[in-house]
Amino acid sequence: MVSAHLSRIAVAVPASIPQHAMWDQCFSRRYRTLAGASRIWNGAGVETRHAVIDPRTEDISSWSTGARMKRYVTDAVPLAATAVSEAIDAADVTAKDIELFVVVSCTGYATPGLDLILAQNLGMAPTLQRLCVGHMGCYAALPALAAVGDAVVARGMTALLLCVELTSLHVQPPSRDLDQLVSHALFSDAAVAVVVKPTGPGLQLVDIAANTDCAHEDKMTWQITDLGFRMTLSSRVPDVLAAALRPTVEDLAHRNNVDLSAIAGWAIHPGGPRILDVCASVLGLDNDAMAPSRDTLRDHGNCSSATVLLVLERLLEERTFASDDHIIALAFGPGLTLYAALLRWT
Repeated sequence: MVSAHLSRIAVAVPASIPQHAMWDQCFSRRYRTLAGASRIWNGAGVETRHAVIDPRTEDISSWSTGARMKRYVTDAVPLAATAVSEAIDAADVTAKDIELFVVVSCTGYATPGLDLILAQNLGMAPTLQRLCVGHMGCYAALPALAAVGDAVVARGMTALLLCVELTSLHVQPPSRDLDQLVSHALFSDAAVAVVVKPTGPGLQLVDIAANTDCAHEDKMTWQITDLGFRMTLSSRVPDVLAAALRPTVEDLAHRNNVDLSAIAGWAIHPGGPRILDVCASVLGLDNDAMAPSRDTLRDHGNCSSATVLLVLERLLEERTFASDDHIIALAFGPGLTLYAALLRWT
């Protein structure tokens, strides 16, 4: 029986910046008159960030969106190429073996896009099929994985999934907006790639579930403005997501005859410390189960769509799984939207 199997996940990140240095040398000056700013920054759960734009030495807050998009292509291509090349090597295939290339990003746009540029630069076949998933936000890796998995199962394709996010391109002008401070304290840059094949050992994609609560769509937005993309992030997001979490996960497990209490690993998108706290509480997860997510937030920050794959990569590196063990991946974003993926170790 044909199924979709994930090869080893490859990660590429730009230069690292300590979180405290980002505050001391940049954002403390921008938000010095905002009450509680330092507390919010220090409570983000982040210790290290990765950024193609270091705001301590390069202030792009007044740049137009057009200028930021030009910089996106300049910086995204080499970062993504590193992740893609490593993923292809890890899967023991060549660039010409890739039949479907899916690129996910909500932080930049260009045409010809990254899919075309990378395909040409890396020597992929002219018959390559491509799909770009744009502006869905932090949960986008999972619906993209669903599309990849369907193509692999239905047509026996060898596919490549790439998530590349350069959130540092969207630093906003100084303001008294707490949403902007929270965003600047959390978000970071990364590229993550994985080859998905119809055969092989490793993680098998079993099923995908989604739940969207449009009544609260204003609680998280990602708006294109003349000065880059602007995030709105309500403090109520964790509470709204809490209502959908357990029913969605229980249904996903039940329809696949999996005992939820027997899930061997969790890869939860670290949208922020409170979101992780809510997930732990609602799903009854202990510190060990939550460690890959909290450690990813600490070491990488929130890298939008790339983050859940970063957590999954860490989980697979740090834990040993037995055959038929199940893993659940969760990611959240605008909508408000919750996506869940059930995976099985083979």
